[in-house]
Amino acid sequence: MALRHEPTASYHSVQDALRVLETVARHTTGVTDTQLARETGLGSERLTALLRMLRREAYVEQIAGGAYVTGAAFARLGAAEGHEEALREKLQRLLDRLRDRVGAAVYMSRYVDGEVKVTQYADSPAAPKVNEWVDFRCSAHATAVGKSLLTQLDHDGRRDHLARHRMARLTSRTITSDTLLLSRLASQPATVPVLDLQEYAVGTVCAAVPITAGSSVGCLALSLPVEHAHRLREAADTLNRSAAPVLLSLAI
Repeated sequence: MALRHEPTASYHSVQDALRVLETVARHTTGVTDTQLARETGLGSERLTALLRMLRREAYVEQIAGGAYVTGAAFARLGAAEGHEEALREKLQRLLDRLRDRVGAAVYMSRYVDGEVKVTQYADSPAAPKVNEWVDFRCSAHATAVGKSLLTQLDHDGRRDHLARHRMARLTSRTITSDTLLLSRLASQPATVPVLDLQEYAVGTVCAAVPITAGSSVGCLALSLPVEHAHRLREAADTLNRSAAPVLLSLAI
C-alpha cells in the first residue's frame, strides 16, 4: 500500500513548527526570536504565530530575558519512557478542546493493518457521539472517517479495502457502487473536508480531515445531529484549521 500524499495547510504548519522546535532544542540555554528567525528562515509574522501555538501547547516556554527553551509537553512526548501515555493524554486534551470549539463530538481515527480504527474521541451530553450501529471497520464507504482514510491510500490500497468489505446500503444515501466511490475518492482534494450527509446513519452528518504523519494514515472527524447540519461546513473548516496541534503531537 502506498500513500497518496497531498500536503495540507496543517501539514505545512507542522513542518515549520518542527523546524522551530528543533532549533529551540539545540539551544539548551535559550534562543531569542531574532535568532529563531535567522536560523529557521521564517518570516516574523509566521514565526510569531508558531511560537504562540507552541507556547499554548507547552512545547516551548519563555525564560527571563524573553528567550525560548523547550517546554514540559515537549519533554514528556520526547521521552522514550511513558511516551504512549503522554501522547494519549495530550491528544485527549486537544480533542476535548476541539469538541468545545466546534460544538460537536470529535474523533481521531487511524488506518491500522488495513482497517479503520477510531482511537480516541471527545463527546459530551451537548455533543453526543454517533451511535456505531454498524462496525466502522465495515462501513468505510459510508462514513466521513472511512472515506477520509481511504483518500489517503493509493488506488490499489482503496480497491484492496473495498474487496475485503462489502459496500452495504446503510441508508438511502449510501453509495454502493465501487466505481462511483473510487471516482469520488480520487477527485477529493486533500485540503477539503470529506462529508457524510446521512450516508452512515439517518439523522447524523459528519465531516473528516486528514492528519497523515509520515507513513501513518489518520484523520480528525466530527459528527452532528441532522438538525444542526447547517453548522457542518463551518465546523469542518474550523476542525481543519485546528488540526495542526494534533498533527504536531503525533510528529514529535
